[in-house]
Amino acid sequence: MRVLHTADWHLGQRFISGHERTDEHRHFLEWLVATVREQRVEVLLVAGDIFDTGSPSNQALELYYSFLLNMRGTGCRDIVVVGGNHDSPATLNAPARLLRHLRVHVVGCVPECFEDQVLVLDDAAGNPGLVVCAIPFLRDRDVRLSVPGETAEDREARIKQGIADHYARIAEVERVWQLKDTGLPVVATGHLYAAGAAPSDSERTIHVGNLGQITADHFPTVFDYVALGHLHRPQRVGGREHIRYSGSPIPLSFSEVDHPKEVLLLEFAAGKLLTLDSLPVPGARRLVRFHGSLEEVTQGLTTYDNAGYLLPAWADVQIHSELTQLEVAEALLKVIQELDRKQVEVLARRHFRLVKLRALGETEAADEPLTRSLHDFTEREVFAQRLETEPEHGRAELLRTFDELLESL
Repeated sequence: MRVLHTADWHLGQRFISGHERTDEHRHFLEWLVATVREQRVEVLLVAGDIFDTGSPSNQALELYYSFLLNMRGTGCRDIVVVGGNHDSPATLNAPARLLRHLRVHVVGCVPECFEDQVLVLDDAAGNPGLVVCAIPFLRDRDVRLSVPGETAEDREARIKQGIADHYARIAEVERVWQLKDTGLPVVATGHLYAAGAAPSDSERTIHVGNLGQITADHFPTVFDYVALGHLHRPQRVGGREHIRYSGSPIPLSFSEVDHPKEVLLLEFAAGKLLTLDSLPVPGARRLVRFHGSLEEVTQGLTTYDNAGYLLPAWADVQIHSELTQLEVAEALLKVIQELDRKQVEVLARRHFRLVKLRALGETEAADEPLTRSLHDFTEREVFAQRLETEPEHGRAELLRTFDELLESL
C-alpha cells in the first residue's frame, strides 16, 4: 500500500496587503495530482488546515473541489481529509456524504459516533489493506470538561490528558486492534502542536490549551505511522521516524523562507512501514528577505535573480539606519520604482532606526554603540521585557494571556 501524507494547504490565504496565493496553490495541486499518478499513490492523507479560514472564498473552494475531481484519474483509491484548527467543521462536513461516493473520506471534527473516526480502506484486490484512525483537530469540548476555578497548570494537565486519552481510546477500538492482529498496518492522523517541534510565526499561537505538552510517547504503539499537521516545517516528533509533520506545501510567512517544502511518501508491506521518502515540492514563488543597511538592502534588491520561478518573488525589507523614517522611505521608494516587477515585489518594509544613547551633558563619541528605539520593538517584545520585573513562575501564563489578547485583536 502506497500512501502520501500532506497537510496545511491553507487554501485562500491572503498574504500581506491582501495578496492572493491562488496561483501558488493551483501550481502545487496540479503538481500533487501528477505526483500521485507517477508515484502510484493509493491513499492520500490530508492532515488538516485545508483552508486558511472557516469561511473560504469561492476561489479556495473551487481549488479544493477541482483537485478532488482531478484525483479521480490518478489511480488513487481513497482520500482522507481531517479538519484543522483553521477549518470550519461545518464547511468540511457539508459535502461529506456526497464525497464518500468519490471515496473521499472527510472527518471535519470528532463525530457523534466515536468509531466513525476509524476507516478501513481496501487494497487493489478489494480486501482490507489499511486502517486509518482519522483524528481531526481536537477542540476544547472534545478533550475535557470545564472546571470552575482551576489553575492554568491544572487546565493544561487536563487538556494534555484528554488528548492522550482520545488517542488511547481509538487504539482500543475493537476493529483497530483486531485488524492490526491480522497484519494490517494502522495509521493515525492528528492536527496539534507536539513537544519539541519547531513552529514558525505563521502558525497561530493560541491552541486548545498548551498542546506543546503532547509528546511522542502519547501516541499508542499500535500506530505504524502518525500523520500530523499544524506545524509548517517538516519534522519528526521526539526523534521518531514514524511520527511526522509533513509541513505546508508553500511558505506561508517570511519566517518560512528557509524551510524545505515537501510531502511524504510511505510504503507499507507485510503490515509494516517499509519505506518513507520525502518528495520536494517545487515552488512557483519565492519569499525572500533583505535585512541590513540601506546600501545592503538596495544591493540585494537590484541584483536579485528570480530564475527558476514562475511568479515574481515577494520581499520582506528591513533597514537598520541612523537616517530618519522619512529619509529611508524616500530612498527605498526610488529603489522600488526601478525594480523589475517580474523579478521581485516588496510587500513588507520596516525601518529600525539606530540611535546613540548617552547621559545628559555627555559629549557624543564616534564609537558609541547603537541600539533600537522603542518604536522598533513589537508589542510582544515590549510586554516580554515588562515581564522581567514579575515573579518568574507567573511569566509564562501572563505571556500566553497576552498572546490570546493579540490573537483576538
